[in-house]
Amino acid sequence: MSPNQPAQIAGLYRYPVKGLSPEQLARVALGVGQTLPADRRYAIENGPSGFVPLAPVWMPKTNFLMLMRNERLAGLQSHFEDNTNLLTIRKNGKVLARGDLETAEGRAAIEAFFAANFAQELKGPPKVIAGRDHSFSDVAKKVVSIVNLGSIAAIEGMVGLSVHPLRFRANVYVSGWPAWHEFELVGETLAIGEARLKVMKLITRCAAINVDPDTAARDLDIPSTLMRRLGHAECGIYAEVIAGGVIGVGDAIVAEEPKLV
Repeated sequence: MSPNQPAQIAGLYRYPVKGLSPEQLARVALGVGQTLPADRRYAIENGPSGFVPLAPVWMPKTNFLMLMRNERLAGLQSHFEDNTNLLTIRKNGKVLARGDLETAEGRAAIEAFFAANFAQELKGPPKVIAGRDHSFSDVAKKVVSIVNLGSIAAIEGMVGLSVHPLRFRANVYVSGWPAWHEFELVGETLAIGEARLKVMKLITRCAAINVDPDTAARDLDIPSTLMRRLGHAECGIYAEVIAGGVIGVGDAIVAEEPKLV
C-alpha cells in the first residue's frame, strides 16, 4: 500500500435495533468508551431473559432475535429517528409496523408485529428492551467494529461468489488494507482525524454472516470455509474509542506510531 494512498473509511453504519437492518451514515461523532450513537441501543427479547433496564448487564445474543438463527430479519428494512425515537419497519417499501421505542404504546406496536410474524421462532413473548446507555453488542465492552474490505475480497476468492460486505454488520468498512492486515493491528491505536481507537481483539464469526442482507437467504457457509482454508473463523476487529472526534466516509485511517518516552 503506497504512503500516498492511505487506507480510508469506505462505509459507515449503525444498527439501532440488534438484528435489524443497518443505517448508512456519512459522518458521526465518536465518544470515549462509547459505540456509534444509538448502535445496538435496542433489542427484541426472545422470551424472558431476566434483563433489567435499570441495571443492564451484557447477555448472550441467543436471548434476542438475531440473524444467526432468525435470517428472515434480513428481509425487513428498518429506520430509527433519533429525535422522535420512532422505529419504522418496512418490507418491499410497505410499512409493516411503526412505534416510538421510548413509549409503552410504541413498543407494543413493534412487539405485536414480531409476535404475529415470527411466532414459530419465538421462545416467549417478544419484547423491545433497552437499558440506559447499554449496547446489545456481541461483546460486553462498548466497541466499534471494523472490517477490512480486502479480507472480504479474499473470502470471495475462497467461495467463488460475490460476498456482500453488509453480511458482516460492521460499523466501519476500510478500503486500502491488504487482506487480513487487521490481524496485525490488535493492540495498536488507529487514528482517524482527532479520534483514536484502540484495537482490542479479532472478531470471531458466527452463522449470521451466512445470510445475504439483500435476499435474507442463508446461502453461504463462510465460517466453515475460513476454518477449512485458514484454520480460523476471524474477520474484522473490535476497537475501543480512547479519544473522541468526528469521523466520516473518505477519512484516512492509519496505525498511530507509538510515542517515545
